[in-house]
Amino acid sequence: MMDDRKPHEQKKLLRPALRVLPTLALLFLLAAPSAATTYKVDPDHTSVTFRVRHLFTKVQGRFDRFEGKIVFDPSEPRKARVEGWIDVASVNTNVEERDKDLRSARFFDAAKYPKIEFRSTRVLEVAKDGKHGKLEGQLTIHGVTRPVVLDVAYLGEATDPWGNKRAGFSAKTTIDRKDFGLTWNEVLETGGVLVGEEVEIEIQAEGLVEE
Repeated sequence: MMDDRKPHEQKKLLRPALRVLPTLALLFLLAAPSAATTYKVDPDHTSVTFRVRHLFTKVQGRFDRFEGKIVFDPSEPRKARVEGWIDVASVNTNVEERDKDLRSARFFDAAKYPKIEFRSTRVLEVAKDGKHGKLEGQLTIHGVTRPVVLDVAYLGEATDPWGNKRAGFSAKTTIDRKDFGLTWNEVLETGGVLVGEEVEIEIQAEGLVEE
């Protein structure tokens, strides 16, 4: 059947439909399944380490108990999300007396503040290769929460010999421990202090695809 309406009348009838199309397209995009994968941090193949100056040299330590999740899509790295926590009592510098001191009220006060926590808030920057960037988040230590920026990297994905899908990630940052209420120190006879204020943190994480 022929439509005998004039061209300007036909266009008038189409206008409402044309206005609806952008909305329908947006709803379609929101409803489309995300390609992002959730990885659960594998503690057996992950390290959480720190370095801080003692007198002249830097002492390295680690935390042995932690959990974390990483949501990542290599095609959309700006949508990455990360969260995790560390058991403060698991601090380990290979010197038992020093570790007891770190757990005490002079430093971490692990009995009162048992966890260090991190939750990402946004991706600030992504390099051209899509594998390096800067991730901002909220870090809580000693009951104090402050924003930090991590230099992060995506190290790739592979399937291990047992059929498990894995991906690798790394993160580095430097914080001032005084910002988190870790202020104890001892002034030396020659001037200066016993323990440095800057703490270098590095995480090498391997994640398993969460089923």
